[in-house]
Amino acid sequence: MPILPKERDPRLVTLRRGGTLSDEHHRLLAAWALDCAEHVLPLFEDRQPGDSRPRHAIEVGRAWIRGEVPMREAHREAFLVNAAGRSRPDPVKFAALAAGQAVAVAHVAAHDLGAAAYAIRAAGADVDPRDAAAARAAEREWQRSQLPAAVRELVLDDQKHRNAICWNAFTD
Repeated sequence: MPILPKERDPRLVTLRRGGTLSDEHHRLLAAWALDCAEHVLPLFEDRQPGDSRPRHAIEVGRAWIRGEVPMREAHREAFLVNAAGRSRPDPVKFAALAAGQAVAVAHVAAHDLGAAAYAIRAAGADVDPRDAAAARAAEREWQRSQLPAAVRELVLDDQKHRNAICWNAFTD
């Protein structure tokens, strides 16, 4: 299921591509998405200690924010890290996919919610099913506490609009 809507929200499209998103806010969205992915990264690294692809993707994403790597490199990294989650148990797979979505924010800002949604799914998949709703809620609240003030309203509004295509990760 795709996490991007068919029609793009111009608030999540950069100015140079015809939207209203400033470069500064694009970087804030990327940083938040990377924080979301990094928060659940131990779910991957504890079970796949020899695979550094998700950690490397997060580092590439942070380097993109600093202007040290081009968008194309960050975009390419997303495909590599997504492969790290293939055929893995759900917590591991979702943590890798969170990192993939986070680094992809360099290419398309709207991937920020993909990183957040996959991180929420990873947290819920890592516990007994009876505790999954509480784990998802705790992850969601942690993420919201990390939102930069400048993009908070945008992200929370986007969560309402895209909740259904993000596996209802933003409500329980």
